[in-house]
Amino acid sequence: MTRFLVGILLLAVVATGIAVVYERYRHRQLFVELTRLERQRDELNIEFGRLQLEQATWAQANRIDQVARERLGMKFPDAEDIVVVRP
Repeated sequence: MTRFLVGILLLAVVATGIAVVYERYRHRQLFVELTRLERQRDELNIEFGRLQLEQATWAQANRIDQVARERLGMKFPDAEDIVVVRP
């Protein structure tokens, strides 16, 4: 009976040790993945900031005016070309 109890306890200690080693290994894997994902998040945040800056640059009124003049040949009408329509 005593040998049986010692055998079960020994088996429990070995199983617990294996479980601890496995969980530490899994923790390391998850930590490496977390670090990789945080790095990726930081890179995406930097890219998002650059895209916001680029969008703000393209949306500026003087940039729109420049594109309208150069690419579309648009200009402000002369005073004699303006007609006021009243109801």
